[in-house]
Amino acid sequence: MSTATDLPAPSESSATPVVLTPPAAAVARPSRRRRTPLGEQLVEAELLTRDELEDALKLQASKGQKLGEILLELGVITEDQMLPFIHRQLGIPSVKLREGVIDPTVVRILPREAAERLTALALFKVRGVLTVATPEPMNLEQLDELERVTALKVRPVFAFASNIQRMILRAYEDDFAVDSVTADMDESAVELQNDAAEIDLSSVESMVDGSPVINLVNYLILQSLRKGASDIHIEPTRKHTIVRFRVDGQLVEVLRPRHDIHPAIVSRIKVMGKMDIAEHRVPQDGRCQVIVEGKEVDLRISTLPTVLGEKVVLRVLDRRRVTFNLDKLGMPQESLANVKMLLARPYGLLLVTGPTGSGKTTTLYSALELIKSVHRNIITVEDPVEYQLELINQVQAEKSRQLTFATALRAILRQDPDIIMVGEIRDGETAQVAVQAALTGHLVLSTLHTNDSSGAVTRLRDMDVEAFKISAAVIGVIAQRLVRTICPKCRASYYPPADFLDSIHYKGDKRRSFARGEGCRDCYDTGFRGRLGIYEVLVIAPALREMISANANVEDIRKWFRANGGSTLLDEGLRMAEQELTSLEEVMRIAFAE
Repeated sequence: MSTATDLPAPSESSATPVVLTPPAAAVARPSRRRRTPLGEQLVEAELLTRDELEDALKLQASKGQKLGEILLELGVITEDQMLPFIHRQLGIPSVKLREGVIDPTVVRILPREAAERLTALALFKVRGVLTVATPEPMNLEQLDELERVTALKVRPVFAFASNIQRMILRAYEDDFAVDSVTADMDESAVELQNDAAEIDLSSVESMVDGSPVINLVNYLILQSLRKGASDIHIEPTRKHTIVRFRVDGQLVEVLRPRHDIHPAIVSRIKVMGKMDIAEHRVPQDGRCQVIVEGKEVDLRISTLPTVLGEKVVLRVLDRRRVTFNLDKLGMPQESLANVKMLLARPYGLLLVTGPTGSGKTTTLYSALELIKSVHRNIITVEDPVEYQLELINQVQAEKSRQLTFATALRAILRQDPDIIMVGEIRDGETAQVAVQAALTGHLVLSTLHTNDSSGAVTRLRDMDVEAFKISAAVIGVIAQRLVRTICPKCRASYYPPADFLDSIHYKGDKRRSFARGEGCRDCYDTGFRGRLGIYEVLVIAPALREMISANANVEDIRKWFRANGGSTLLDEGLRMAEQELTSLEEVMRIAFAE
């Protein structure tokens, strides 16, 4: 029975687990009993004649190579025939090297110079243990050197030196990642959900010239979920296609497929999203649901024509990563209590503000999950509907059907709603209808794009909503941002200069230490891993209503907010920095304003 594996590696970024025999528990020190030499074992197994062995031994004596390498060179036995005997000889797994066995995202953990010097190749990584192919798996000095260079615990497996040298030449090339993942990934790793059943997959395969492109798209979707990415960017350049993931709000390059397969990648994605594959000159939008490792995931797809080809962005909507629970969003207790108090109001307009990607939709969905009931008619109008919620009627706004936010909102008001959520107030017409709905006995939740909570009032005024209506309708504003949290693997303390703390208006102990990330492989050298929200909650009190009615400017509203104990986004960010959850630089990037 052969111990050579011919399956992909069980890495955190591989589609199909590798099976190395024997299991890890069997990778032990060799037995102390006297072993029969490899050549004798092969002769006994009738895989080698006595004369062939004698010839190989003579050549070995003159060349100084290992017997296995000599036998392969002579062509008297195959690698598959020999590997089981080498495994029994060493008591260590043996592997037949090919591209599908090597994780392209892991191979460069071992620098090329070290790989060539040590004749070793990193194959894959599982839970901090790096599996490395080497012709000398019992060489403790070499294993120590590999662990020092990679800063990981190393698990050796045997591979022939000639194969390792051949694969080193290939594994460090730019396009190795693409060929490696498409060669072995199973097309069933990512399955289109039933609503895409009318897609003719056989014609797709013909169109994109075979399954490797399908496998590549599957690989990207699979990896985006494993890496916790929110978006996949596929961009054409003159020499390559560049694939980047947005992880914790930052783009990270993960792959560079060949430029010539870019049209096929785009066509495959368009078919998945039920888009027009023949149209390349206008932007398109689509969506699909896929099953990845048994879990349902929604993909929102957008294409954009550029001078070098179509750029594609896939928004990955993984319900498993989202918690629609206000208590778990990280709001301070006082802010959380204020938000729950506002949601208990029978009518009024509650706004959530912040830039794109700041978590506004998550906050709104969490609010709806808190207040939904079989006794309430809750209707939303969104563009697009990102997550489907039970007990809530969700409407997709589409310009192609003349169903804008304003027209949908007017129709909703004829449906006897108790609570209405408007995905975004984008124009004056929508603002007028939303305010009117709040004034006529409905609780309305919506979002705006403003820098802070105080700016929401003046933004509505800019949309030609009268000041007296704003003061009567708006009951509160939540401003929010997402700040990256420090990577626990590379966290380090430091003492920032006093003048820097003065420049950001820090009022605490200026002699204290703060934390920041140094950058490591786990966090893509950013120093951050994961994100948390910071929130600014403005409750419209009677005194503030009078100011709004009198057309108070945004600075007057900010002064009132601070004077009445309001905690700003900057205050909340600095509090998180004091708790060493994030860095001061990250707070300044997200929340600082003069």
